[in-house]
Amino acid sequence: MRERHPLLILTTLAALGGAGCGGDAGRNEPTPAASVTVADVGFRTPESVLHDPIADVYLVSNVNGPRLAKDGNGFVSRVAPDGSVIDLTWIDGADAGVTLHAPKGMAVRGDSLFVADIDVLRIFDRRDGSSAGAWPVPDATFLNDVAVSREGTVYATDSGLRSGPGRRDPVGTGAVYRFEADGTAVPLVSGHGLGRPNGIVVHDGRVIIVTLGSGQLILVDDESGTISGLPAPPAGALDGIVVTRDGIYLVSSWEGQAVYGLTGGVTYETVVDSVAAPADIGYDAGRHRVLVPLFNDDRLEIRTLQ
Repeated sequence: MRERHPLLILTTLAALGGAGCGGDAGRNEPTPAASVTVADVGFRTPESVLHDPIADVYLVSNVNGPRLAKDGNGFVSRVAPDGSVIDLTWIDGADAGVTLHAPKGMAVRGDSLFVADIDVLRIFDRRDGSSAGAWPVPDATFLNDVAVSREGTVYATDSGLRSGPGRRDPVGTGAVYRFEADGTAVPLVSGHGLGRPNGIVVHDGRVIIVTLGSGQLILVDDESGTISGLPAPPAGALDGIVVTRDGIYLVSSWEGQAVYGLTGGVTYETVVDSVAAPADIGYDAGRHRVLVPLFNDDRLEIRTLQ
């Protein structure tokens, strides 16, 4: 069993002691603030945040309307680690030559940025945001998150939802997909039993998902597709999952209005509380920060962990 780590506590000071992490080695940087709120900047239903460690920027996907509408107005923002917006519509579905409807989870592999967009995994150039391809997923209805393994294999979740009168209905297409080198999506596991898979991460050779419907953490065997479980968080309606540099799983919960940390695969701590509709969280390993998009408030919360 993994050695248990100390309690994760959010810093409540205005700044942490010591030099800031990240950036070029040996460069003196200001100490990162313990809490940064990015609000009133033009976000529109921010669903996911991803730290690009090469460019050292935070990428924020904005659905900008209904989560299942193919309306061509989704966009991805670039935000500096200090919370300033570099480019609100860095990738913009409204631009000529760009297709982006309702972007959700994202992942980077080399210079490729993968973005989940309803039933297509869209590919953009990580450096300049230009379109670089698309991998359709014919059976998907609600692609939700993306992850890349250490070996470069791309995975995505489909929450298996469709539009209904005033709501989103499960249709049984919930799945975890693994993509071949040519972009072909192969179901690793699928069906109602997955509890509407949402966030996904690959860590230590294990594919781990959190579920929107059943509020579970599920391990998926990459070879056989068999599933097993981890302890469930204190509250459900789970959205995002990341792994910290200490090997702790951070999970966002709409029901709990919180981000929970699972230590040693046994014990949950509340890492961030009082955050309504925390969507697909990101993680900045260099600064040891959790990045929390607040879906309903058009806001990004940046919290430094200790």
